[in-house]
Amino acid sequence: MEYRIYVDDFIDVWNLKVNEGEATSMHVHPRKLTYLLCLAGQGVTDTLAGQVPVGAGTILRIGGGAFHSSKSIGPGPLWLVEVEAPRNKFDLIRLRDNYDRQGTGYEQEHTEVPDLPARPVSFLPQAKLRDRSPEGEFAFGIRAGADIFYRRQPQDLFHIPLGLTGVVTGELDILAPAQADIRRPALDQYYLSLALD
Repeated sequence: MEYRIYVDDFIDVWNLKVNEGEATSMHVHPRKLTYLLCLAGQGVTDTLAGQVPVGAGTILRIGGGAFHSSKSIGPGPLWLVEVEAPRNKFDLIRLRDNYDRQGTGYEQEHTEVPDLPARPVSFLPQAKLRDRSPEGEFAFGIRAGADIFYRRQPQDLFHIPLGLTGVVTGELDILAPAQADIRRPALDQYYLSLALD
């Protein structure tokens, strides 16, 4: 299962739930940079070169052209957030898939969650945000760097910088306070904050 948390003109952020024993396709994004952030659970991400363990707090940077697949090894589901920069949902080639989707692009069918609409963010043009996961495990919000710095929250997991800089440079400086990351956020920048609800 996946659903969009946040979208603007530059990045697309999706929450993925991979059930125990299940895996995403072995796939590649030829043109875009992808970050996988693990919110909860245990799993592995396979590449053509090997395997990387994934657990709560893990951040994986996957460059354009790198094949990858993530699997939940349990117990329970693996909760991931996929950050795509620049946003381009058509930038996908599947190599292998357990659901007979190899060689296909993203699914065209989707289901709306009526009680969880993506709402416009008034101070960020073209941005939309869902404020929580469908079952309420995680909360999502937009925070200024100054707010993050002066009002640290124990439930914070990750802070993803918003704006064009990371898309242009090919590096998103994602902060991980749940992993004792003490780097200072840019005080004048907005961040998408992911937290336990």
